[in-house]
Amino acid sequence: MEFKRLKYFLAVAEELHFGRAAARLDMAQPPLSRQIAALETKLGVKLFDRSRSQIRLTQAGVVLLEHARVILERLDSAYRATRLVGSGAAGLLRIAFVGSASHGVLPSLIKSYRSHFADVELVLSAMNNAELQRALIQKEIDIAVARPELKDETLRSQLLCKEPMVLALPDDADLCAQAEIRLADLSNQTFVLYPRRPRPSYADMVIDICRREGFEPAALEMAQDFQTAISLVSVGVGLSVVPESVAQTTRPGVFFRPYIGYNPGTALTVHARLDNRSPQVMNFFEITRTFVRDR
Repeated sequence: MEFKRLKYFLAVAEELHFGRAAARLDMAQPPLSRQIAALETKLGVKLFDRSRSQIRLTQAGVVLLEHARVILERLDSAYRATRLVGSGAAGLLRIAFVGSASHGVLPSLIKSYRSHFADVELVLSAMNNAELQRALIQKEIDIAVARPELKDETLRSQLLCKEPMVLALPDDADLCAQAEIRLADLSNQTFVLYPRRPRPSYADMVIDICRREGFEPAALEMAQDFQTAISLVSVGVGLSVVPESVAQTTRPGVFFRPYIGYNPGTALTVHARLDNRSPQVMNFFEITRTFVRDR
């Protein structure tokens, strides 16, 4: 009621005419006059000097006019901000992803989301699958992009992409000169795998690929994350098996090659808690579905 009376007062103060103010407010003049009188009674002051020919603000009215404009502008601003956040057009969205996802379609997806919701603040971070699942469950993040997926009935999921696996080789390795590389011929090589923990993980999937080709790697060099693993490959520690999208980014010291042999491929999947139906999350999933369909 107080805000409404301030709006009534502002209209009369700016029009300095009850009839014009009533028309502006789309109301009859008598109830408007009663509301102004009630406001004056509540404040214990006269806000207007009234005469038959003219209405003027009193000194008290001038003071209230200055404050009323600020108050109502801030109220309108608060309403606009609330509507934006409530619709998902503003606010905060926390997205975490496996490190290798930054080399594939994920950057394009995030750009697409930004183009539609530029006023949403994005907080981006890299995590392995175990960290992603823990962070989602503990509500530390809103969106998780996992490889290949998080298996949890409390999460909603949207497949983002599927892709084959390729070899990441030191660029001075003799293997780089071969026309074809058979995975089964790499039993004497050191495999750089990640993450070191927790297990089972992506590393175990690569070990299973080797076993299906009939061998165990001669040696394993375990890194905690993808970036470290690629760095180790670049300095000649060993080779790795990585998603094909990684090859889209040039890495000094690393040569990417397809291989002949068992290749189950890998995937990226977008996840969120089922009970998180914030408009920011739901909008991200809608953008993801459109992105996947358009690709």
